[in-house]
Amino acid sequence: MKNCLTGIIFIYCVNFAFAMNHSGMLMNEKGMIMNSNTDKIPKDCTTISETIDVTIRAGHQYALKFPGKMYAFDTQEINVKPCAKLNITFINDDQIRHQLMIHGLPGYLYSEGMFHLELNGAGQLEASVIFPSQKKTYLMHCELPQHMEKGMKSQIKVDGGDGDLPSIPGISFPIKADYYKIDWSQLTIAIIALSILLGIAIVLIVVNYAAKISAMGDKILSNIKPKS
Repeated sequence: MKNCLTGIIFIYCVNFAFAMNHSGMLMNEKGMIMNSNTDKIPKDCTTISETIDVTIRAGHQYALKFPGKMYAFDTQEINVKPCAKLNITFINDDQIRHQLMIHGLPGYLYSEGMFHLELNGAGQLEASVIFPSQKKTYLMHCELPQHMEKGMKSQIKVDGGDGDLPSIPGISFPIKADYYKIDWSQLTIAIIALSILLGIAIVLIVVNYAAKISAMGDKILSNIKPKS
């Protein structure tokens, strides 16, 4: 019975370890690394042209310089040579979950054509990616709902890239800017008119009250006789 139980536990542990490390995915309680590549060279490259070490930080504080944004990376653009290797240190400075994803990579090297780092809160991960020789601009972003829309979006240009991606904070304009249409109904107009009238009335009341207080003060001072 004891040997049987030990065998079951061993099989469970092996299956669990396999589940946490498959298809190029490494996962633990703090986050996940998917499709890290340290030495597999793309088909159109003969060797690694350069190795760049870069630290990319994610958090709310990096969005403060971009009006209307809530999250951002501290770097909005990275430039590399064709066939370059990028060693990424990804740091999450927030206490919430953030991702760093790069799309459009060759599927024969990167499952689903992407590179993926994810932290469930404040922390740090390290991984590498090797780019093909193609002149291209790659999207780097956080895919959590509304994180990219709120500013967590950057670009990586290989050989100068093939143009800027839209909506990169501080670099490019959106394809379609946010527009909040006002419903100019009779109710909306009435509320705005009422608000204006109330504002004017409050100002008049305050001015009138201040004038009365001032007059009372002058009267009191005039009735005070100087001591002989």
